[in-house]
Amino acid sequence: MDAILLQILNGLDKGSAYALIALGLTLIFGTLGVVNFAHGALFMIGAFCAVTVQRVLSLSFETVDETQKDFLGNPLKVKTPYVESWFGPEVGGAIIDWAVPLAILFAIPIMIGVGYVMERGLIKHFYKRPHADQILVTFGLAIVLQEVVKYFYGANPIQTPAPDALNGVVNLGAIIGMDIVYPVWRVVYFFFAVVIIGGIFSFLQFTTFGMVVRAGMADRETVGLLGINIDRRFTIMFGIAAAVAGLAGVMYTPINSPNYHMGMDFLVLSFVVVVVGGMGSLPGAVLAGFLLGVLESFASMNEIKSLIPGIDQIIIYVVAIIILLTRPRGLMGRKGVMED
Repeated sequence: MDAILLQILNGLDKGSAYALIALGLTLIFGTLGVVNFAHGALFMIGAFCAVTVQRVLSLSFETVDETQKDFLGNPLKVKTPYVESWFGPEVGGAIIDWAVPLAILFAIPIMIGVGYVMERGLIKHFYKRPHADQILVTFGLAIVLQEVVKYFYGANPIQTPAPDALNGVVNLGAIIGMDIVYPVWRVVYFFFAVVIIGGIFSFLQFTTFGMVVRAGMADRETVGLLGINIDRRFTIMFGIAAAVAGLAGVMYTPINSPNYHMGMDFLVLSFVVVVVGGMGSLPGAVLAGFLLGVLESFASMNEIKSLIPGIDQIIIYVVAIIILLTRPRGLMGRKGVMED
């Protein structure tokens, strides 16, 4: 039972990332009808926003400390971060330690800006083009962004640790009399994903802006005839979708050290999640994200892999094939979508 619950936790943790990325993809497809293969790159850019914030906060200058000597008796040169010199060792050290959560404040405007430029500068010209054209141009954009990041940050993964207070483990099973030890940051990531997902659904459900967007997703032409500039609202939604992907990347950095190809690693999986959940269905994207995350976690158990070698590498695609053969629209897709 301990092993089963642990795999469920692992699945929810991985499913959180899938759900967040798939949610942004679905927002873009549902509003603009664009198949955005550059969405994984937005996840990567968010992760490197956290790397950038950590590097900026860690910038330091050298001073000579007369109280410390080397083996020859010469004073040692000590590096002191600018943040610590401005705010003091305790406050400055805490700011550096909490670089990843603080990167959220930096990533939100950056990601919204990147999304706006991407949509206005490139993607708007492909609204009425076939999906194949959209895939080619956005995939090419993703490769360009990937190479830009590789040029400035290098090809090796960059460690971006969580704050010390959230870097340990917690016994989640103590409440029910079981021994299930789990990393604190992974628990934080899951609840962070729940808050973001809940915020997006609440925004679309309970605000006037969100109601207009949902109406535009259902019937764009009618909403436009009412005198509402639905294109502007969809552009804003593209920025919000980019911000969601970026925030998912920011908070994922302590779990998986950022590298230039991490966007591509998640891209294909996130598209599978969207298709399984149903193209254009926000609840379906979230449900499929967590469901496939849990299934992938169980498939990675040694007992399962010993029976079916390699199943952990293909389980998501096997599930996708089964669902699309039996229900082409996906789990919660709208009727007529992906059924032609």
